Amino acid sequence: MRHEPMQRQDELRRVEEIVSVQAMKTPERIALVQDGRHCTYGELQRAIAFGAKWLAQQGARPCDRVLLVCENSFAAVAVYFACATVGAWPVIVNARLSAREIDDIAAHCESRLMLFTTSGSSRAKAHAERRGATMLPDLAGVGAVAIGPLNGSVEQEAEADNSDGQSDVAALIYTTGTTGRPKGVMLTHTNLLFVARATAEARGLTSADRVYATLPISHALGLTGVLLGSLLSGAEVHLTSRFDPAAVLAELGNGGISVMIGTPSMYALLVEYAKRKQLVPIAAPSLRLMSSAGAPLDATTKADAEAAFGQTLHNGYGISECGPSISLTALDAPRGDCSVGRLLAGVEARLVVGANDEAGTKMGELLIRSPGVMKGYYRAPEETRAAIDDTGWFRTGDLARIDNDHLFIVGRAKEMIIRFGFNVYPAEVEAVLNAHPQVVRSVVAGHVRNGTEDILAFVQMAGGTTTAAADLADYSASRLAPYKRPTEIVVVCEMPMNANGKVLKAELVAKWMESNASAPPASAAA
Repeated sequence: MRHEPMQRQDELRRVEEIVSVQAMKTPERIALVQDGRHCTYGELQRAIAFGAKWLAQQGARPCDRVLLVCENSFAAVAVYFACATVGAWPVIVNARLSAREIDDIAAHCESRLMLFTTSGSSRAKAHAERRGATMLPDLAGVGAVAIGPLNGSVEQEAEADNSDGQSDVAALIYTTGTTGRPKGVMLTHTNLLFVARATAEARGLTSADRVYATLPISHALGLTGVLLGSLLSGAEVHLTSRFDPAAVLAELGNGGISVMIGTPSMYALLVEYAKRKQLVPIAAPSLRLMSSAGAPLDATTKADAEAAFGQTLHNGYGISECGPSISLTALDAPRGDCSVGRLLAGVEARLVVGANDEAGTKMGELLIRSPGVMKGYYRAPEETRAAIDDTGWFRTGDLARIDNDHLFIVGRAKEMIIRFGFNVYPAEVEAVLNAHPQVVRSVVAGHVRNGTEDILAFVQMAGGTTTAAADLADYSASRLAPYKRPTEIVVVCEMPMNANGKVLKAELVAKWMESNASAPPASAAA
């Protein structure tokens, strides 16, 4: 499946040109807003130029790794573009990471310089002090920045084999994988510009938009889909370093925000807060687009948000290695389900069906090919070869199905359960359980035992319900083939979640193993 891109004559070559072009056209237009302060495109461009000159004086060279420890701020945006301007590789990390995590990333990438945007971030300031950084009270009017000692022993990376720098790394973003080791995703100028352009066009962004940016620019989605796409469109970006439901609702109510992109947990918290404060329906007179990204959107969160806001909650899908965005739901064709929409223009997709799948299955591992696919994992050639084949197809590790050109994410391929030689997809079992009127949410996982895999279903029930695990077993038995039925159903009071609103499935399984590994199953599938 492929969505053809539109042809454009004004393609940029490098990310720093996004701001310089806007500053040349409309220098007085507001680019950034935070805490009542404004920064125009002209002011931002001057700060970038000053920052690039200062970085070169401090020893930053083309293809050096420059580590930027930050939270969303004027300074973080300016320093990112300044790094790109001198040809360095910006390694952007969230100041909320622990000291150990930041030190591991610095050691792995061998950063020549470490920068800390300390204005408005007590965490960045603490990291700066720990690393012996020197404070620059104000970087060309955009805020305080601290710089660590020069690491003079590191070598520059070889420059990319291209005349205009399009294949140079424009962001090195470390993912939180399951191996315990930091894994750096190398995204080039071509990668980021492609995704920024494609998402901006899909969302219909214009210079009249005011975009709420609570997703951190240290993550691929916050950097590309929100910041770069908005600035590319000449829009006004409202930065915030942390998500605060009261502050979001106040800004929406003031009529300034027209576009809001956030995680499902953000929308769930907004609705919960609004209901508690009796602010439903939520006042957002200028909001024309709200979109969910960064984590799977569930039907309950979608329905609750749409009822509270009185408009569609759009959805999308991406992965850091793809820049990150891959698909978005169309503005002119709202979805009532949780489809992640159609592929962005220029993106190709195909499914690889497992050998144990039933004949005629429409599900398989999703492979993507697009100009947004990363250059590779930094200093990990074997992992890169395992992820990207010789023809450019990237293995997402996600299970998906495609229905009438619309993409649906089913789950992670590594979470697929093999039961009696058949593939069982957790999302299919979860969908059946979630359809029960007294189930709030469910999580399904596999557990290897006796030569096959048990199907464990963890279920959170609505308050005051009397439904028991045995009732749910009967309910699922009438709706699932025998090999797909849960081996055991565990009722839990609440689901453990991380900061992004994702259920910690491994934690649920570990607790079950601790307390129930030796006990006989509550219900068995024949």
